[in-house]
Amino acid sequence: MTDPNDSIDRHHMRTALRLAERGLGQVAPNPAVGCILVKDDHVVGRGWTQPGGRPHAEVVALTQAGAMAGGSTAYVTFEPCSHTGKTGPCAEALIKAGVKRVVSAVEDPDERVSGRGHQMLTDAGIEVSIGLLANEATYLNAGFILTRKANRPLVTIKMATSLDGKIATTTGDSKWITGRISRRYSHMLRASNDAIMVGIGTALVDDPELTCRIPGLEDRSPVRVIADTRLRLPLTSKLVQTAAAAPLWILTIPGNDKDRVKAFQDLGVTVLEVEPDESGLPNLDLGLALLAERGITRILAEGGSHLLATLIKDELADRLMWFRANKIIGGDGIPVLQSIGLKQLDDAPEIRLLEERRLGEDLLESYFLRN
Repeated sequence: MTDPNDSIDRHHMRTALRLAERGLGQVAPNPAVGCILVKDDHVVGRGWTQPGGRPHAEVVALTQAGAMAGGSTAYVTFEPCSHTGKTGPCAEALIKAGVKRVVSAVEDPDERVSGRGHQMLTDAGIEVSIGLLANEATYLNAGFILTRKANRPLVTIKMATSLDGKIATTTGDSKWITGRISRRYSHMLRASNDAIMVGIGTALVDDPELTCRIPGLEDRSPVRVIADTRLRLPLTSKLVQTAAAAPLWILTIPGNDKDRVKAFQDLGVTVLEVEPDESGLPNLDLGLALLAERGITRILAEGGSHLLATLIKDELADRLMWFRANKIIGGDGIPVLQSIGLKQLDDAPEIRLLEERRLGEDLLESYFLRN
């Protein structure tokens, strides 16, 4: 028999997930969590994790509900924390507020929690249901989960190309391949990630700012990360000159000129050194682990062709956002990817289409790159 509460529970959990999504790109190193408090069929409190990771969603919702939280059902997209960090345990706050039931989407993989929050609630006599819309909640916080299970952030590759996979003509002309709506959507992607990453080639050619330039969301610009083996990024570049306003991190290898390193640091740039890979470039596996240790959970990799190819070849990319314009450039155009060393079709990376949508005249295809 179908549980009559199931459709109601699903409705409220979906609402909580939409609230949680508001925190993406703003709450690292914490997960983005949403919480809805429902009493007598009325929503009495709602909240999501606030910028910087606190207060947590449950505390925001409980504060809004006040005395009405007593006897309510809490719908939480992630297991309430059970440890004391910069704030007290959310599980304890739910208990003190008199919540009678908690519907939780997924267990927190953080070893400090990992089931303890649910157990704390159960021990206090609160009815706990776990697993509602777990796939959706896991997808939303895949970045946080990866930092705990694989010691690296979620990596999303963004490509903007012609229909035949080119990013520029043979002369280098590339503005603009995709349309205004796609470019605006790209800035929304930046706002929902903790960091944006490009290689030094892209930084030298485009002299980008890599900020979020949507009115009202300028303060949601992510950390800019540049993979730059020999510190070739000019000190006069837009990236360096805006380092005080938007964090700039350079991922490089040991052994660069110390005066050059200090010059970057004096301008507010963080220089991160990792051992090189077999080609002499910064080892991206080690680099991503270092970024995770510094609190980054979600990275948007925008180019260039060498960086994206390496992420795919080394199986470090998780998702692909492919913006395709209704243009054909031809074989002499510049490809979006360099070689990934593929010799047999059977060895090609398996990708799975998640969604496709129209953005004006462009097509956006979203894929899973890892099963």
